[in-house]
Amino acid sequence: MRYVRGFLALLAAAFTLSAAAADYPARPVKIVVPFAAGGPADVYARFLGERLQQSMGQPFVIENRPGGGSVVGTDIAAKSAPDGYTLLLISNTHTVNESLMAHKPFALMRDFVPVAPINSSDLVLVVNPSVPAKTLAQLIALAKAQPGKLNYASSGPGTPYHMAGELFKAMAALDIVHVPYKASSAARTGVLGGQVEMMFDAVTVMNEHVKAGQVRALATSGKERSKVMPDVPTLSEAGVPGYEAVIWLGLVAPKNTPQAVVERLNAEITKIVSRPDTQAEWTEQGAVPMTMTPAAFGKFLDDDIVKWAHVVKISGARADR
Repeated sequence: MRYVRGFLALLAAAFTLSAAAADYPARPVKIVVPFAAGGPADVYARFLGERLQQSMGQPFVIENRPGGGSVVGTDIAAKSAPDGYTLLLISNTHTVNESLMAHKPFALMRDFVPVAPINSSDLVLVVNPSVPAKTLAQLIALAKAQPGKLNYASSGPGTPYHMAGELFKAMAALDIVHVPYKASSAARTGVLGGQVEMMFDAVTVMNEHVKAGQVRALATSGKERSKVMPDVPTLSEAGVPGYEAVIWLGLVAPKNTPQAVVERLNAEITKIVSRPDTQAEWTEQGAVPMTMTPAAFGKFLDDDIVKWAHVVKISGARADR
């Protein structure tokens, strides 16, 4: 008899989860973006939120909670109710921070469940036009001739912009100085204004400034040339063999969020990312759509944590500079 009761309990639980997914969302959903407004994470969170609202019938509200290299907003999301009404926009900042920041109040794979990836894009290494380097080889020569004199901007420790710079330093054996800003927009302004000599930035955001002649693009960070910057060589081509670093974005939810809700969100996001109009718009911007099941995205996150732990180790990157 107890086996029958156990079976009925499992059946009831499954029915409850199924009903929860069918009714979800019954009220507005919050997407916490632990980065400042205006950067790629904010831009694509708003893009996705608008389309999820259209397809799921409830507002998906973007809440920017920057600070602490994404720690502030991420901690808020980690402590939220696991009911599907709070989601977190993540990037490889989060997988980097697993090894870069030893004393965070959360752990990515312990306190969150993967929902879905969104997209990835190459970074581009740009210099202010005042820098006397027209090619990557010339920049490397300049940096070697003036150790400790050239600076590169980022949106803060652990961000893709910071780690791309640290990887460049390590692989090209350079002494260049990291200048962290509180947001990618501020770092970008620093390079455009000549306060800092160079920066790795997402091609989706920096391309317009390259076209306007406000900065000089020396190399992109992917395995192959960027489709929006076909005339710009990759770092691997231009003098740093084997170099690769991109920025990717995705969504996670607090641990214990019902699996049926996670699966529903994954299905809706996959539909949006796979739409021809989405893919055409993102391709024009230089973003590559990503689709995975929650389980596959979890494996992707595990692998990325291992990858960046190695980069943190070989580069000597630190969270305090």
